Amino acid sequence: MSGPLWLSRARLRRDAPIDALTRLLVSEGAGARSGAAHKLVWALFADAEDRRRDFLWREAVPGLFYLLSRRRPEDRQDIFKLDEPKLFSPVLSTGDRLAFSLRANATVARGGGPGKRGKPCDVVMDALYTLPAGARADQRSHAVESAGLAWLSRQAEKAGFRFHPSSGDPRVMAYQALRIGHRDGGMKIGVLDFEGMLEVTDPGIFVAAVASGFGRAKGFGCGLMLIRRA
Repeated sequence: MSGPLWLSRARLRRDAPIDALTRLLVSEGAGARSGAAHKLVWALFADAEDRRRDFLWREAVPGLFYLLSRRRPEDRQDIFKLDEPKLFSPVLSTGDRLAFSLRANATVARGGGPGKRGKPCDVVMDALYTLPAGARADQRSHAVESAGLAWLSRQAEKAGFRFHPSSGDPRVMAYQALRIGHRDGGMKIGVLDFEGMLEVTDPGIFVAAVASGFGRAKGFGCGLMLIRRA
């Protein structure tokens, strides 16, 4: 999908008509917030019933969202304080170094037979399942770090960037397993937060990758890489 990209910031209003909604998003657990925020953010782009998602979003702190979209968001329900969207068209060159922040649902395909696609599996849980049950609790932090960074390195290889040795390794800042929706009919996703420095190796491929997002569960606040000049 081509066309301009818009970077926007939206904050939930705190006035009386939506005070209860704001309290829900700020006070509930992360999984419940992601499910509720999914519906709210969709409202900013719901100009047609059959519209497909053409945006990425991330909740930076409770009630504050960053959006990267093919269309300018419109707050028809007057739920947000929406800053004026800015065109996202970074002018990059090979070798540019950027600070980045990424929240991603990182998965690996497992269990597929010949000619069949495997089932997506959270990379951290996949790494832990290879360990004896009694060792998983002690090895959890190591699995988060090693599996998360291995996944991120694979993304870099195909997305036009790398991690420069002199800038230090990227860091896994957090990992959480979120339950989205009701326990019986919902889903569980693993979410990793990364930060660090990267070096652009192919500007065109890199910008296209940022526009498409990284990993899965993009409708639930994952996949948006925020970048800035180092």
